[in-house]
Amino acid sequence: MTAEGNRTPNAEFVLSGFSEQGDVQAVLFVVFLATYVITLLGNVGMLVLIKQDAQLHTPMYFFLSSLSFLDICYSSSITPRLLLDLLAERKVISYPACLAQFYFYAVFATTECYLLAVMAYDRYVAICRPLLYTISMSGRVCALLVAGSYLAGIVNATIHTGIALRLSFCGPNVINHFYCEGPPLYAISCTDPAINEMMMFVVVGFNLFVTNLTILVSYTYILANILRIRSAAGKRKAFSTCASHLTAVTLFYGSAASMYSRPSSRHSQDLDKVASVFYTIVTPMMNPLIYSLRNKEVKAALGRVMERKCLSEK
Repeated sequence: MTAEGNRTPNAEFVLSGFSEQGDVQAVLFVVFLATYVITLLGNVGMLVLIKQDAQLHTPMYFFLSSLSFLDICYSSSITPRLLLDLLAERKVISYPACLAQFYFYAVFATTECYLLAVMAYDRYVAICRPLLYTISMSGRVCALLVAGSYLAGIVNATIHTGIALRLSFCGPNVINHFYCEGPPLYAISCTDPAINEMMMFVVVGFNLFVTNLTILVSYTYILANILRIRSAAGKRKAFSTCASHLTAVTLFYGSAASMYSRPSSRHSQDLDKVASVFYTIVTPMMNPLIYSLRNKEVKAALGRVMERKCLSEK
């Protein structure tokens, strides 16, 4: 494989993230296929439920439906390709397809970071400023916050994909990962990836700092407000509205931060793959389960929808 300029347009890469024995790959295929099906059913089900139940037409559930749609896109940018590779003898991906996957993965991952921060801010306004909630979280404001999250994702992905075009690939073409992602791609480049690694460290660090700070400040005020509530029932109700979001935040940020907290050259690539499985495949599957199993309003809405369906069939 020879490089044509710096962009290497005719390059092909081999994704060796899961290059185990055939029987192991078969097990992985079944596991990831089941996970993907559950992800689609759970998130589509959440979208349909929120749309059909009028009592869920609130800012909190508008953001939750946005998260469900995002998780469908996020998981679909990785898992279908992974399933095909598990069935194929040669796990080859072209240079343009690799960059496209890198771009869309970066868009959706970054957007999810900002959307989770927006959801924390929404809980802060609902609990700490309830009288201003309707005004502060109007339909226009909610739409702008979601659009801003996507804009942040697009800007982040454009930066990383843009500077990835400077890399040339003229040596080994095996990417030690199961999808096209920055650090494993930089590791096989013939061009010095120092600029790419520095930009990833700075930009991803900035995104994590801004979103984590928003979540931390929001929940600091929320906790202080909850502690001032005298009734135990009031405290439980206030905390229950945040428990699902906190669980989702912990699952997503915990796995993502473990991979991006330092330059790629110091990483264990096997640990990176485990972390990537969690925040690209497991998290999109878990989010609708977290919000449905730990949310009384969602359970009640599901009961109402099922009841109306049963009555309509009689």
